[in-house]
Amino acid sequence: MIPLIIGVSVLSYAIIILAPGDPAKLLADPEKMTAESYVAMRAELGLDDPGPVRYVKTMSSLFTGELRSFRTQQRVVDAIGERLPTSLSLGGLAILFGLVFGTLIGALQAIKPYSRLDDLGTLLSLTGFSLPQFWFGLMLVMLFGVRLHWLPSSGIRPVSATGWNPLEMAPYLVMPTVVLGTGLLAYVARFVRSSMLEVLDQDHVRTARSKGLPEPTIIIRHVLRNSLLPVITIAGFLLPLLIGGAVVVEYVFALPGMGRLAVDSVFARDYPVILTLTIFSAIAVILGNLVADVLYAVADPRIRYG
Repeated sequence: MIPLIIGVSVLSYAIIILAPGDPAKLLADPEKMTAESYVAMRAELGLDDPGPVRYVKTMSSLFTGELRSFRTQQRVVDAIGERLPTSLSLGGLAILFGLVFGTLIGALQAIKPYSRLDDLGTLLSLTGFSLPQFWFGLMLVMLFGVRLHWLPSSGIRPVSATGWNPLEMAPYLVMPTVVLGTGLLAYVARFVRSSMLEVLDQDHVRTARSKGLPEPTIIIRHVLRNSLLPVITIAGFLLPLLIGGAVVVEYVFALPGMGRLAVDSVFARDYPVILTLTIFSAIAVILGNLVADVLYAVADPRIRYG
């Protein structure tokens, strides 16, 4: 993990500093900026140091928790901590929504292949693949937020709220969860269907049926469980959503999450925040694959790690 994270950080920082745009010019007031103030701001931000020196200083400050944003001078860990509950809530609910309903739809399709039910499931999956998130989110806002007034259209909690009460947050997360989870649902459903169709043709399933086991028991214990490995692989790669969230969804619903922070930082050339979010996402990907490897052994007893 350590060499991989170092490689990601070096490559990310190189791309960041080579990107066009000067943070000092973006932060300074054009009407008041003079040549002297511009030079002083670059020196204050450490932009005059050589690239390798800036990288070492940035990484040292990052791992000591003292790295600060160019824009706000707030510690990056504090800025991320303020937005982390939003991304954790949205990402966790979207993954749960996608895995549960995707597995259910895929299983129903595999049980009745090439039937009307299978066609309906395929239609739902293709719809989930095809719907642009920004359009889908706007349509939900227009219907349930503007016309019917059933759900709040923006934000993560009431304006008067100060904590992270799940009951207060729940209405605000319904539409974002559906928008973000629909795309995940489509992937999971397709993988579950194809994997279960392969398992249904195997000898141990025919043996279980010849023994007279009830069909629900066969599907759940002998088919579905042995079809979960592809789903676990998908789940491992979905874990970074807990860190980054969905940029489009957060912008449509005005959610103060990690994805929105990342986009704002890119436009402002806020190098410390961009680099920190990139490293956190890389760690999430690595940990997601580690969790997937562990879950392989849980889903399939034949897999053991020595």
